[in-house]
Amino acid sequence: MGLRIKEVIKENGTTITELADKMGINRVNLSNMINGNPTYETLEKIATALGVNITELFDQPKNNTAGITCPHCGKNINIKVE
Repeated sequence: MGLRIKEVIKENGTTITELADKMGINRVNLSNMINGNPTYETLEKIATALGVNITELFDQPKNNTAGITCPHCGKNINIKVE
């Protein structure tokens, strides 16, 4: 499951700098969090600062598809449901 934090920031008409200011953190730190592997707590803070539900920060499944992660290799597998 991928994240779409940058897209949501743009959709809300804000910038990473403005969001970082709103969260009370440094822009570089926020950028590193977004580009790294953000924790649930960080995602929650970002969603709150943007005024969106945390689920908005995740890629939404495409119609008629379901995704799973392979427990052996970690790759995402999309399954089309008909």
